Amino acid sequence: MSMSISVSGINAAQKHLDVTSNNIANVNTIGFKNSRAEFADMYANSIFTDNRTAVGNGVQTACVSQQFSQGSLTTTKNALDLSIKGDGFFVLSPDANSLDRTYTRAGAFQCDKDGFVVNSMGNYLQVYDVNDDGSVKSVSLDSTHPLRIPSSAGSPEETTKVESSMTLPADSPYMNVSLFDPQDSSTYNASTSVKVYDSLGEAHTATYYFIKDQEAQGAATDANTWQMFMFIDDKPVDIEVTDAGELASQTKTFQSPSSLAKDGFTLTSAKLVFDDKGNIKTDATGNITGYTPAVIKTVPLGTAPSDAYGSDKVITTGANGEQQVEFLFGKNLHMYGGTSFSVEAISQNGSTVGQLTNVQINDKGIVSATYSNGTSAKIGMVAMANFANVQGLTQIGDTCWRKSLDSGDAIPCQATVGTAGAIQSSALEESNTDLATQLVELITAQRHYQANSRALEVNNTVMDSILNIR
Repeated sequence: MSMSISVSGINAAQKHLDVTSNNIANVNTIGFKNSRAEFADMYANSIFTDNRTAVGNGVQTACVSQQFSQGSLTTTKNALDLSIKGDGFFVLSPDANSLDRTYTRAGAFQCDKDGFVVNSMGNYLQVYDVNDDGSVKSVSLDSTHPLRIPSSAGSPEETTKVESSMTLPADSPYMNVSLFDPQDSSTYNASTSVKVYDSLGEAHTATYYFIKDQEAQGAATDANTWQMFMFIDDKPVDIEVTDAGELASQTKTFQSPSSLAKDGFTLTSAKLVFDDKGNIKTDATGNITGYTPAVIKTVPLGTAPSDAYGSDKVITTGANGEQQVEFLFGKNLHMYGGTSFSVEAISQNGSTVGQLTNVQINDKGIVSATYSNGTSAKIGMVAMANFANVQGLTQIGDTCWRKSLDSGDAIPCQATVGTAGAIQSSALEESNTDLATQLVELITAQRHYQANSRALEVNNTVMDSILNIR
């Protein structure tokens, strides 16, 4: 009996050594959780056993318990390095279309050749779909899919609207509109530019030219009248005017030495009228009346301005020649004194194909990609899961776990919501192994092994004495 007790002690000490050695071996393994060997004594009793004299049958390994305490975080320079501050696991799948799910705390991720975010073993990081505002569509592990970061941002979108907020200087001198020359800055009062895009994504530069109209000087009404001409890629573009009377007044001819003074060349402009407070003119009910035409937009950009410029069109590359660009000011166009020309805001709705320039992941796990065309997209929310009993998870290697009967089913969750921890980008969770503690455990296990070996040796000596009795 005593020999089997000593053997059980040696086996327990060996298990203690094994567990401690494994902890020490993984002291630098990202996301590793150390384990603890737990033991229980053994008794074999029956209803007729005298418990007062029962000795016991030795020791057994009751459990190798995983310890899911938080490991320290170390920062990196890779935005795809992720860590969890608090409870929860990242969700992985072995391939892009698999419904099998494994779980890990090791967040060292990278992009593969197809743009999918994977770990070093090629397992795919799972995400939830999100709406444009970043809210999650469905929190379910069945609805997760591998995170893929597109290297380009969709197809090009042609510009149809440009919104602007500007202030013109009231003390600007009146000028002769017929002498306007875009190549001579002394013939206009102010100018600014904005990028617009055709249907193929090619960029064009649209330039506004503003002239304080000399014909309005000294007028009893509408003395604050300006003309606006539009050029795209240094090519003149007519403002679309459908009213016959407005067309006659807004069609301009030019005089030498202007470079626009060519036989038969005319260019339509937009008229801007301000009230005596410097705001765009409105009627008694507040409706804007200061724009002629009321809607300022170009003619189709595949149209040449006039015979004098021949086929000098803006759109010549096979893009949509019917494209028109509308210029919206609303009540954000002003004319104030004591100030220079200023542009408070200008934006347009077109874009070209963009190349990936940056990836960001916030503490909620929302993955945002930024592209060279100025667009950005929220492409998913990093999926997380938790368990009722994390110590019941089955270790499968590569710092991953799988659910078991003891752990219960995976509970899908969102970072920072409920008991789930926050996600930190550009950081990794180190092993939670305390090396000093494990070295002490190693010494303890060694002494335990030696003591049980000594007990076994003593038992052997006693047996020899019995066998040698004559």
